Amino acid sequence: MSRSRLVSDKKNTYHILTYGCQMNERDTESLTGFLRQMGYREAAPDEAGILLINTCCVRESAERKILGKLGELRKYKLARPETVIGIGGCMVQQPGMGERIRKEYPYVDIVFGTHNLHQLPRMIEQCQFGQVVEVWDSEGEVVEDLPERKVEGIKAHVTIMYGCNNFCSYCIVPHVRGRERSRNPEDVVKEVHSLVGQGVKEVTLLGQNVNSYGKDLQPPVTFADLLRIVNGIDGLKRIRFTTSHPKDFDLALIEAMAESDKVCEHIHLPVQAGSNRILTAMNRGYTREHYMEMISRIREAMPQVALTTDIIVGFPGETEEDFADTLDLVEKVRYDNAFTFLYSKRSGTPAAELAEQVDADTKKARFQRLLQLQNGISLEHNKAHIGTLHEVLVEGRSKTNKELMTGRTRGNKIVVFAGDEHQAGETVCVRIDEARTWTLLGTLVPQNGQPQ
Repeated sequence: MSRSRLVSDKKNTYHILTYGCQMNERDTESLTGFLRQMGYREAAPDEAGILLINTCCVRESAERKILGKLGELRKYKLARPETVIGIGGCMVQQPGMGERIRKEYPYVDIVFGTHNLHQLPRMIEQCQFGQVVEVWDSEGEVVEDLPERKVEGIKAHVTIMYGCNNFCSYCIVPHVRGRERSRNPEDVVKEVHSLVGQGVKEVTLLGQNVNSYGKDLQPPVTFADLLRIVNGIDGLKRIRFTTSHPKDFDLALIEAMAESDKVCEHIHLPVQAGSNRILTAMNRGYTREHYMEMISRIREAMPQVALTTDIIVGFPGETEEDFADTLDLVEKVRYDNAFTFLYSKRSGTPAAELAEQVDADTKKARFQRLLQLQNGISLEHNKAHIGTLHEVLVEGRSKTNKELMTGRTRGNKIVVFAGDEHQAGETVCVRIDEARTWTLLGTLVPQNGQPQ
């Protein structure tokens, strides 16, 4: 009996493990769409006929974790030899990784990269004749004939472009995601219309650098243009986007955000470091002064904007003076929140070869100082909202207290309040009564209240 028949007898079930960023989560939605189109339904790992891992490789710790999980899946193969095990995504796209998996994990049936996930149905059929290892070297054209997404909930991610051209010295992404390729605005709009038809109220536009969107299209379309186009879609309540690169964040984008009523007043603008010397070593393409000037222009156009960022602590060669520059920038900008990371070597990146690696104890000590500073600022920001009214898009029951509802402000603040499940997907007015570092607690007010 063929393997494909055996899988079919196993109730046509699948399970996908996803690691990494929102782009990976969106890719998993595409993989799920293919499997459902083929007649498969989701199941627990120990009951699934197909087990897939969608991988991340932004840090070597993630890679080790994924390989460990891949080793654990062997038990399912031993228990049910007909189980199809597949692994794909960014980690697999690294040079030599596909061959390594083929040799060290011979029970894996399908190995694929980031550029050919749309080939999954064919690879599932083909693996009945033997192991399939297909990792494309180049990205090719943007593929649009993907299965229509079926989403649950009121929020969804929409990829507007793939790849990255920036080559920051610490980052592996351009090597595994390829060069920048933008989707046509018509295809983006079509997808958003489909999502709105399924009840989605908020979309987040995704790209490694959304500010570069459209430069490769003919005729060129800017990201500011796309925001205005999506803003005109009926039934959509909110638009967010991530991630922005500071060197490409321009006045046209600021104007588009300020003019588009559905675009939320929240910008995630990764600075990574506050020292010009370190920014140069990172190959970030901007200076501290340029970044600060852009922050001033953003706040001038949108006084209520919420700003978040990414910061790397302990980049090779970082001195105490360099780190002091980062603390100073954080103190001056006063972010609503910051995602902070300890630098770790990433094989295949220029930064990994630098001689002046910062020792672990120094990195950890600096990390704690930065965390303490930012947490204090975040709490101050949140306390400033006490007594104010906010428009909150209700997402559903709170994960930590099922008796309460949760949602987010336009500035992406999490708000918890007493309410009803039927309010999910609606915008309500909430008065903020209490502030914590990561969460606001509030009370519903009549709909004629005027949110701040």
